[in-house]
Amino acid sequence: MPALVASNLSAAPQLGLEPFDGGRVELRPDWTEEDVSAVIRASYRQVLGNDYVMESERLTSAESLLRQGNISVRDFVRAIAKSELYKEKFFYPNNNQRFVELNFKHFLGRAPYDQGELSYHTRLVEDEGYDAEIDSYFEGEEYDRRFGNYIVPYFTGFSVEAGSRTVGFTRMFSLYRGYATSDRTQVGGPAARLNRELAVNQASSISIPSGKDAPYEVPKTSFGGVGNQAGRVYRVEVSGLIGRQIRPVIPRSKTAYLIPYGQLSQRLQQIVRSGGKIISVRPA
Repeated sequence: MPALVASNLSAAPQLGLEPFDGGRVELRPDWTEEDVSAVIRASYRQVLGNDYVMESERLTSAESLLRQGNISVRDFVRAIAKSELYKEKFFYPNNNQRFVELNFKHFLGRAPYDQGELSYHTRLVEDEGYDAEIDSYFEGEEYDRRFGNYIVPYFTGFSVEAGSRTVGFTRMFSLYRGYATSDRTQVGGPAARLNRELAVNQASSISIPSGKDAPYEVPKTSFGGVGNQAGRVYRVEVSGLIGRQIRPVIPRSKTAYLIPYGQLSQRLQQIVRSGGKIISVRPA
């Protein structure tokens, strides 16, 4: 399957997205000032989900270190990911599942492949904290293999290459809506986009939008797994702040998770340990 790039996406608007420039941005040993400026722009755009960055928000110290050759592109991208700017845009306003989805998109260029990946990283941010979750991407084998020290992360979810899974192609459509959109202002708000598909191990569907996006809601029912208890998925509603991170008090009513039966007991215990209050548990 070819990469999904502008040249072969003439029908992209019918799928509800815009094509993007699939070229990678790399800082080579003989780089010029123009090259490093392009790397800085690409890094902000990729990590901050195409959100506008004001001059006062730029990481001037990290930019200077990159220009002086004291840090790598990987270090610079990690600095953006650990900045208060990234936290304000993606960590504080979202539940942990949506936060993890965006981390996969921004740092690995793809959507989570399965419930195991989502659960692992959700538990990581809840149990070990923000920095441990961020570091797990930059210190992982996948990041090293795809981007190394001098390539800015780019979208890999629309191409099939070594180590990728075909299911990631359809799931990227749930997270990506073109380079003209912002991850912070997409329809759907702080709700996770892949709860249902990952919970039941189901590929995402690619639908042609009707012309007006409907608000995303945590699903009330599940399409599969109703024939036996092991295949059931449960909808768990939780109130309170989840995780051990100190977050600003943000008004929100409740958070809902879709959890497979086999993981239900473990996740309920983890939610309680993390300070959450379980409001209801019922079949999805």
